[in-house]
Amino acid sequence: MIGRWRFISDHRHLYGVPRLCRVLAISASGFYRWIAAAAARAARRAADEDLAASIAEIHEESNGAYGVPRATREIRERHGAVNHKRVARLMCERGLAGRHLRRTVRTTVADKTVPSGPDLVGRAFEAPAPDVRWCGDITYLPVGGSWMYLATVIDMHSRRVVGWSLAEHMRAGLVVDEQLLLLQQAGVATTG
Repeated sequence: MIGRWRFISDHRHLYGVPRLCRVLAISASGFYRWIAAAAARAARRAADEDLAASIAEIHEESNGAYGVPRATREIRERHGAVNHKRVARLMCERGLAGRHLRRTVRTTVADKTVPSGPDLVGRAFEAPAPDVRWCGDITYLPVGGSWMYLATVIDMHSRRVVGWSLAEHMRAGLVVDEQLLLLQQAGVATTG
């Protein structure tokens, strides 16, 4: 809509406002309201530029550590009331972001000397009926100050969890023991 009003503003001396508004299906009163608000928009842009300069200064003083919440708090202390969404918008427009101090957790370390397992299902993750094909997955969950590992066995037909195992380690036994138990319950002969 703003693009249309800007077009009318740029070409109104050639074709006239009523004709342009009729061709572009815009009300003339809406266009005149937009023209009347131009000074307010310019003042808002100037205020945003001043605020953005203050935000950039605060961001630099913190060595890039402050994100939206802390920058907003600091702006409020220095300049008074300001909405956190406005601070977030201005920071995003200028590519300013706080530092994330959370460390990443690496849960899997691949052993390069061991060959990868064979693809027994041939990348076909569909099953014609329940209990024909299962697959497994492992995920980790933060519990208290440590990690717990959850191994699940999922039926590929119904996509439902048919078995699970939870442990404080992520060794192969977490998965193998659960699958053997499920196979025994299903009546499939296992050796081992």
